[in-house]
Amino acid sequence: MEKMRVKRFFKKLLKEEHPPFEKAATEDDLLKKKQIDSSLADTMELFKKIYYVPNNSDVNIRYIEIGGIKKNAAVITISSISNTKLIEELVIRPLLINEDESKEIELLLSPQVRKADVIEDILVEINNGNTTLFVDGEPYAYIISSGNFQGRSVEKAENEVVVKGPKESFNEQAMTNISLIRKRIRDEKLIVESTTISKRAKNELYLVYIKDIANEELITNIKNKLNSLDIDSIQNLSVLEEYLEDHIYSLFPTILYTERPDRASEFIEDGFIVLLMDNSPDSLILPATFWSFFHNSEDHYLRFLFGNFIRILRLMALFITLFISAIYIAITNYHVEMIPADLLLAISSTREIVPFPSLVEILMLEIAFELIREGGLRVPKPIGPTIGIVGALILGQAAVQANLVSPLVVIIVALGGLSSFAIGDTNLNYTVRLLRFPFLISAGVFGLFGLTALFTICLLYVTSIKSFGVPYLAPMTPNDSTAKDTIFRRLVKNELFRPGYLKPKDIEKKAGE
Repeated sequence: MEKMRVKRFFKKLLKEEHPPFEKAATEDDLLKKKQIDSSLADTMELFKKIYYVPNNSDVNIRYIEIGGIKKNAAVITISSISNTKLIEELVIRPLLINEDESKEIELLLSPQVRKADVIEDILVEINNGNTTLFVDGEPYAYIISSGNFQGRSVEKAENEVVVKGPKESFNEQAMTNISLIRKRIRDEKLIVESTTISKRAKNELYLVYIKDIANEELITNIKNKLNSLDIDSIQNLSVLEEYLEDHIYSLFPTILYTERPDRASEFIEDGFIVLLMDNSPDSLILPATFWSFFHNSEDHYLRFLFGNFIRILRLMALFITLFISAIYIAITNYHVEMIPADLLLAISSTREIVPFPSLVEILMLEIAFELIREGGLRVPKPIGPTIGIVGALILGQAAVQANLVSPLVVIIVALGGLSSFAIGDTNLNYTVRLLRFPFLISAGVFGLFGLTALFTICLLYVTSIKSFGVPYLAPMTPNDSTAKDTIFRRLVKNELFRPGYLKPKDIEKKAGE
């Protein structure tokens, strides 16, 4: 009864308090939809109220008198995101030195000038760093492009490192990232479509695709998801990824993350959709299959045999990191008859003085390895290698000498941990690292039968999920004859078709002509 009274109290409180907030929000929305007044004084009072001037010291309002025509005017800029030198040379100076009484204001300004008369549109332009000129007696504002957001220059990719191939990576400026893609795809059909995905922060998202290749149904599906978002702020693509995913709680990622413009360009040319955003030094590629995460951008830069050799090593590393510890537990606990007698005696002799069961022993080392890995990532770079050496050598050796773990278990856990580094994609790497623990427990409880059963369940689950309508294991299952790039890659001259599972408008690459 007490809980019910508390619930009713809070419901009543919410009902009482929400209407004023909703009313205030509605008034603000209605105000933004209105057109500006032709009176300069009234307009400036309105914008001072909106931007909380003079408390908001970042917003500059400068009053001037336009020479020649003798009209009062005001210029609004946000100094931290505007090019002040450009404003002075292309806006303020031409207006002040003008002596021609018949010359129009548009002719005095930059050729990039445009007009806006709705308050909401003007606010968007100011928040984008553009300069806004208001002239007394005119019911519209002049917008001059002057945005100058600060950011890093183009640098090397840190996470997706390659030995052979381009070294450029995306940075936090969307326009720079679009430029890096256009440098690789000089096609007039390359579309960069912008949309606002948040109500308060007005975050801009850019959809990049090739008009006569990308599937219209796929583009519409993505746009519908973006339009259905109802949130105040989405600051970067890492946050947006969670809103777009179909399977939020799935261990398997269904949206591909990449910081390399060359890789993003390859996917665009195949008919995929790429999302870019300010404040994000990366891009999202939709849809994504398991093979997208398994492949590496360097696979096609290396020669045919070398590229496939690296893929074999990567596949081996995937299975080693997933199963080596679990197989050791299953065999030593339930299937000792599978071990040769000499090896069994060697294992038994090393475990005689260890006080813990093999499952506990492995779990302790696996968790310790994850702690060392995470610690090495988070500490400053100069200390990172030191953490790795101390954790791997000193702590491992000390644990063996203290008879807490056996030497063979240290070797097995280290081999599994090292193999996980061969999986380059961050999301797939986390998936594999987390899956090791369910496999360990199933092997410790049920042996190889439990391990096989859990692997079968995972396989069935992976075949059932989709990414924006595309089966996760495509083109392996369902089989697609147009795309065979799964475990082994084909010769570049034999890659004649784009992935059929995307249903692109133009499926031929025409590489064979």
